[in-house]
Amino acid sequence: MFPWILCGILLISVLVLTAKIVLLKRSMDEICSEFKEHLLIDTNTLVSISSNDTHVKKLATEINAQLRLLRKQRRQYLNGDRELKEAVTNISHDLRTPLTAIFGYLDLLEREEQSDTVKNYLGQIRGRTKAMKQLTEELFRYSIVASAKPLNYEKLCINSVLEESLAEFYGAIVQHGITPEIEITETRVERVLDKTALKRIFGNIIGNAVKYSGGDLFVTLAADGTASFSNTAEGLDSVTVGKLFDRFYTVETAGNSTGLGLSIAKLLAEQMGGSIKAEYIENRVIITLGFSEK
Repeated sequence: MFPWILCGILLISVLVLTAKIVLLKRSMDEICSEFKEHLLIDTNTLVSISSNDTHVKKLATEINAQLRLLRKQRRQYLNGDRELKEAVTNISHDLRTPLTAIFGYLDLLEREEQSDTVKNYLGQIRGRTKAMKQLTEELFRYSIVASAKPLNYEKLCINSVLEESLAEFYGAIVQHGITPEIEITETRVERVLDKTALKRIFGNIIGNAVKYSGGDLFVTLAADGTASFSNTAEGLDSVTVGKLFDRFYTVETAGNSTGLGLSIAKLLAEQMGGSIKAEYIENRVIITLGFSEK
């Protein structure tokens, strides 16, 4: 009789423990699911569970405390990021007025009688002021792009937009003595994108390629929507090319480049769900841009 009673007690214990484990697993799944959802969605709700287990409740309480802290830090970051962008926009806008005045006074000075030394100094001043104006304009554009302004999406033919962008740079390409080789697929490549943003991307990439090209430029557009821009660039390496999308990075040291063109292109491409990368292969810089079908 006693063995049967012992077996019964053990069976009941096993069933109770099994039920306890099942409830704990369900509670853990609930916590994991809600925690993941709370990380992806900005919401004020907290993690809730159906279990009455003391340890599970304690875990949920600790997670909720960390979620409150995370939300506070996220709000601080978003507010600081917005304030910084607004400050950059305002400063770059305010710099335009004194820079315009400086150019005006330079024009007046250049009309006066000058020695060779003064002419040299004025030339240096004009060059540096022009570079500063360019940087100010790029800062202004970058702050506008980075402000997450809603894009105007429409169905576009990438073939046509690329052809328009190349045509706009025809004068600069010829001026640099470059004969471009262009291969654009006859297949109509259509994507839902912002036309202004796409032209800005193409323009910044082409402008950068023309500026640093060793005398050539290859542009291709494949049927899958992948666009490639390549040119020879002596003296670079894979590490240097890997930094081309970094803000303010430039391979020049003369101060004539802002280093914002390609970072703007990358930002816009990512905002529209595209991808962009730069590689250095056999003395050539190759920038690849792609937008998948949605």
